[in-house]
Amino acid sequence: MRGMEKQTKMQRNCVVVVFALLGILKCVAGEGFCSAPVAHDVSTDSETLYYKVTNPTLSPHHLQDLPGFTRSAYRRDHAIVTPESHVFSPLPNWINALGAYLITPAMGSHFTMYLTKMQGIKTSSPPPQDVERFLFVVQGSAVLTNASGKEHALFVDSYAYLPPNFEHTLKCDTLATIVMFERRYSSLQNHVPEFVIGSTNMQPLLETPGEVFELRKLLPTSPPYDFNIHIMDFQPGEYLNVKEVHYNQHGLLLLEGQGIYRLGDNWYPVQAGDAIWMAPFVPQWYAALGKSRSRYLLYKDVNRDPL
Repeated sequence: MRGMEKQTKMQRNCVVVVFALLGILKCVAGEGFCSAPVAHDVSTDSETLYYKVTNPTLSPHHLQDLPGFTRSAYRRDHAIVTPESHVFSPLPNWINALGAYLITPAMGSHFTMYLTKMQGIKTSSPPPQDVERFLFVVQGSAVLTNASGKEHALFVDSYAYLPPNFEHTLKCDTLATIVMFERRYSSLQNHVPEFVIGSTNMQPLLETPGEVFELRKLLPTSPPYDFNIHIMDFQPGEYLNVKEVHYNQHGLLLLEGQGIYRLGDNWYPVQAGDAIWMAPFVPQWYAALGKSRSRYLLYKDVNRDPL
């Protein structure tokens, strides 16, 4: 009986927290979950693509009067890391750059995911031996240079895949925010991944049988690549039809919009700027809310036997 009473009390508390969050979001300008229609256009010229990743609707500023409160959560099989919890510190061997690690093997993942902020004259460091790297620009611009000196300009929505032990530098003279994925490469005999550079809008939409979301894959689907990065778009009210449970791990950054993410038995209101780690076999489901498109960037390990 006491156990049932305790469970009921916990459920009531969860409901209160969720409604409190929705109430806060309703009062935030522009894109609250339940906000009323506005009579004017709240967009400005500064609100470029993925603007909300670095300027979220429910920002750390809005929570400054709630000491100790965070939307971040860590569980055995998943985690959500929200902007008010980001801790930026100097990145090892980088020059004048700060990073906030959002996902690391300490959680149980086999990869890292972090945000790096580059402002002024900044230079990256290569990842450790046999580690591959994927980078995606969400703010500003940077220049990627390979060992032969060839330069590639990277702007918002562009990306690069650097195979293990691929010599390169990443420089920024102004301002850039970049999301990085790194993992120790799982080699496959007679298969060697190649350097890839591109942008989201250059990738074709792929069929998603039984689903309504739009899907793009940023890396080749061939065997040399042991992970892929997906861009998934949902219109308001759209949701995943499959309540997924699978062996793959995920690292996710919500680039645009807002919605509800189910992870295990937990339901999380999420918005642009939120990062999520999903362990193998955690039940997962997403529904897009609000008044604009939801888009997220998703890491997924592929092309390797789970054994």
